[in-house]
Amino acid sequence: MRTPGRVRLRLHWYVDLGDAHLADAVADLRDGLSGAGVAETPDPAAADAVLVWTDRPGDPAVRDRLVASGRPLVLAGPTLGSDTGAVWQDLTGVVHGAPTPAHDVRVRAGRDAGALAARLVDHRHGTGAHLGEHVHVRDRVLTVDKLADDITVLLTAAVGLAVHPVAARRGRTLTWTLGTTPTGVASPPARRLLLLALHDLVERDTAPRSPVRAALLGYGAIGHEHSAAFREVTGLSLEAVCDRNPERLAAAAAVAPDVRTTDDPEAVLADPDVDLVVVSTPPDTHARWALAAVRAGKHVVVEKPFAIRTEEADAVLDAAADAEVLAVVYQNRRWDPDHLALSRAVRSGRLGEVFHVEAFVGGFGHPCNLWHSDADASGGAFYDWGAHVIDQLLDLFPAPVAHVSATTHKRRWFDVTNADHSRVLVRFEDGAEAEFTHSDLAAALKPRWYVLGTEGAVVGSWRTERIVSRNAVGTLEEDVLAPADSPPVLDLHAADGSVTRLATPGAPPHPFHRELADHLLLGLPMSVTGATSRRVLAVMEAASTSAAEDGRPVVPR
Repeated sequence: MRTPGRVRLRLHWYVDLGDAHLADAVADLRDGLSGAGVAETPDPAAADAVLVWTDRPGDPAVRDRLVASGRPLVLAGPTLGSDTGAVWQDLTGVVHGAPTPAHDVRVRAGRDAGALAARLVDHRHGTGAHLGEHVHVRDRVLTVDKLADDITVLLTAAVGLAVHPVAARRGRTLTWTLGTTPTGVASPPARRLLLLALHDLVERDTAPRSPVRAALLGYGAIGHEHSAAFREVTGLSLEAVCDRNPERLAAAAAVAPDVRTTDDPEAVLADPDVDLVVVSTPPDTHARWALAAVRAGKHVVVEKPFAIRTEEADAVLDAAADAEVLAVVYQNRRWDPDHLALSRAVRSGRLGEVFHVEAFVGGFGHPCNLWHSDADASGGAFYDWGAHVIDQLLDLFPAPVAHVSATTHKRRWFDVTNADHSRVLVRFEDGAEAEFTHSDLAAALKPRWYVLGTEGAVVGSWRTERIVSRNAVGTLEEDVLAPADSPPVLDLHAADGSVTRLATPGAPPHPFHRELADHLLLGLPMSVTGATSRRVLAVMEAASTSAAEDGRPVVPR
């Protein structure tokens, strides 16, 4: 099993770009690869490969020196297309034509793709629109007029009916013509494929890497979701499911018959054929099982919330660092369509400086009688939906939290111990503030989102969706979904009074698990880290303390 962060490649970079935006994107790429086991060296002769990224012919003496180093060579981005002579052409065996304008490039496996072919499925299309496995990269395609016979074609893109290589290898030279635009360089699939192509060049490692073998500890409501993800995402596999309830084990086996089932968690932790454990037990046991898994040398994914107390999360993170394994929380709602659309609007600057956010989840109804509603097991009202929504809020506001104040009400549902209504206000050091209300006493709903910026606002309105069918006697039957079961619609209100409905595209399939595979197998960064989930936990903990002390502002630990 690969250890994330361990240096596996040393690159010598030669970057000479007149396009300042492209240069910034390449600099960001270099920073990102540093966490993926890629180090840099100023000496080309000491590098595993020399990577050239330029949009102009440059100094022939420099070019000759790089070639003379004898190291594997990568010609990336516009490099090949900027060649005015025949040096790169002779080296790569590629006679190029003209580049296309930037567009949505569908990158597909070439005839020799090897391990790269397995990493091309990361999205869905509507019925019939997904023709062949591919990834999308917004970039240009450098058309190719002629290829030498000894070219290994790794990746291709079509222009009209012609197929052009966008990644090709000839001997110890890799031609990588993606990355001619900042968006092409920043594209996560392009980064993943570039890293695989680099390993292919240096190590000639074309075989698919051994998958990360996972076990699910607890198979509750989220069990099927994890099971499907570990079985469908390339690079992951589901080996075992552990639960003390035989009905849940039967449910797990029904969808994954080849998976081993057991009611003994200690056997799972001791199993040498398990690399990673998903802790899906009740929240008050998360830290105990996560710590046990880490101490057994397993990577660990913890269901939300991370733990009940911050010192528990710290113990898990410290132990994971010592054991050089991953500890991360399954913050799956980071990829909710409304959050993705809202974060895109905020980060694009369309709202100006965002200084006030209100978020709401709830309605009027009896809470469930499962552990979610039991304060001792769940951690209380702030830890259930709060673990999702506070994570979303903190993702929108990177500034440090100044203090947290919160209140709760217990007025009607006395057969459960969680509060019926809770409100938390987070004040950031830059003066911005975010509020989250969760209520089981809200006969009238607040908007899901109410976001104010200095240039505009976004309102997220709940939808009321129904599933209509016939009942057994043939008359109409309606199943009205709870508001939280449908993504809200988002309207952006501009300062001039115009209103624009924001698109809320669906998330790619299993985005968290796909990042998990890329991190454990390639070292690529994840959107969610143990540190970000520890930050969420600290706010929830502070909210609980504040609510117990009549709303006193509390600084998170």
